Amino acid sequence: MAIATYNKKTIRDIDVNGKRILMRVDYNVPRDENGEPTDLTRINGTLPTLHYLLKRGARVVLMSHLGRPKGQRNLKYSLANLTPYLARLLDTDVAFCDDCIGPKAEEMAAALQPGQVLLLENLRFYAEEEANDKEFAGKLAKLGEIYVNDAFGTVHRAHASIAAITEYLPAVSGLLLEKDLVMISKILGAGYRPCVAVMGGAKISDKIGVIKNLLPKVDRLLIGGAMANTFLHALGHNMGASKLSADDVELVHELLAIDIGKKIVLPEDLVVADKFDNEAQKKNVGIDEVPEGWMALDMGEKTIQTYSAIIRSAGAVIWNGPMGVFEMPNFARGTEAVALACAKSQGATIVGGGDSLAALDQVGVNYMITHVSTGGGSTLEYLEGRRLPGVDVLLDAED
Repeated sequence: MAIATYNKKTIRDIDVNGKRILMRVDYNVPRDENGEPTDLTRINGTLPTLHYLLKRGARVVLMSHLGRPKGQRNLKYSLANLTPYLARLLDTDVAFCDDCIGPKAEEMAAALQPGQVLLLENLRFYAEEEANDKEFAGKLAKLGEIYVNDAFGTVHRAHASIAAITEYLPAVSGLLLEKDLVMISKILGAGYRPCVAVMGGAKISDKIGVIKNLLPKVDRLLIGGAMANTFLHALGHNMGASKLSADDVELVHELLAIDIGKKIVLPEDLVVADKFDNEAQKKNVGIDEVPEGWMALDMGEKTIQTYSAIIRSAGAVIWNGPMGVFEMPNFARGTEAVALACAKSQGATIVGGGDSLAALDQVGVNYMITHVSTGGGSTLEYLEGRRLPGVDVLLDAED
């Protein structure tokens, strides 16, 4: 499977001693109703870069987005609550600025001493961030001397803190960004066979490009979640009240038409419920036995056995997206079974996407996966063969 070789400069290629490093991270972490983080995977992923910089006397300014405040200052999406967690993980004080641009942010950034860290408030409190506004990027650039991108989960977006910022500062990658791209390239470029892709989630239209790109390159493509409901509906199966996308039926037929090798594998049975509730009445039925008014919320036992066997015997596995409503314990079995099968697979495994990572955490098998990617959307677009705006703008290694 041909994947481009990673050839961008990293923090190892520059002198960071005493320099103010403006570092883009992806701290868009899941949180509870009190705003406290419930999964620190993305923060932990940046620690190697942060330790590298701090040990070499850099002064680090961190910037990130969180949630979708839609360009408004909404404290529900404040990054302030992450400060004590980051301080504990780094074993050092971390200052917080309640803005990401302007005089206060500039003053706090300038006051940093070697080995100190400052976390800025949510970038998306400004609409200019997602608009890739150059003036906004220029204001951010005043906070640093060197730009470092260590946010693989965002490099598929052309936002001000990812793309436009590089017009003002020399730009290199952090160790996490490098690791994500190198590991994906290495695993998929090694020619491990059979190669299996597992795709879950809701809409086919969100993943049509990556499915088309993967079909000629994989030996099996396992479909789950609401996406599988749409496939089954398009093939004439009565799906009752199951969640599906009727608008994607034509895309299903388009995919099946190019699936010459019959690589696409669909569920053969389902777990259905009489309502969308963890305590709903449920039963395991064949794909032609969904009762009227009932909805498919998970894969059935036969499907779990089939999918698990294919995954365990694979030479390489790529997994993105849940197999059902795994947030509800009674409908998490399919997703958890895929997580366990990936962990026990005889081949190399890549898992990406927030829901898939949460499933690994639920089963406790993160450490058994070859590469856990911090970016779901970026992983998919990289697999699709698209250019990643946040990577393209970094300095080339040969420059």
